[in-house]
Amino acid sequence: MALALDEARRAADRGEVPVGAVVVSAEGRVLAARGNETRALNDPSAHAEVQAIRAACAALGQERLPGASLWVTLEPCAACAGIIAAARIAKLYYGAADPKSGGVAHGARVFSHAQSHHVPEIYDGLAAAESAALLQAFFQGRR
Repeated sequence: MALALDEARRAADRGEVPVGAVVVSAEGRVLAARGNETRALNDPSAHAEVQAIRAACAALGQERLPGASLWVTLEPCAACAGIIAAARIAKLYYGAADPKSGGVAHGARVFSHAQSHHVPEIYDGLAAAESAALLQAFFQGRR
């Protein structure tokens, strides 16, 4: 989670919402680490999770990441949860809950639907206070 937090800090330094994500292989090798890039790329889908999954798939030359784990500083939104399922991520670890826009434990609860073709093991609340503090500081600075 430390690497995901580093990516979140780098995203904040670039003016992006501070969310970071890391994809780790089943063997424990970091495949990709990314932060949000929605503003830099003018792309609403360029969330940290999606960017990390894209980079990991490209690095391995495959469309799915069976056995891989995703570490992310914020509860994924519904769109990211759909990508996580499509990528067949085995384990999802996330920090801060997102009652407003989350799609795992809140809102759409994507993995609880029968239409979800894959459900990862989910571990929440990891480094939640630090993850939430990054987000709070970022948005307070914007207000």
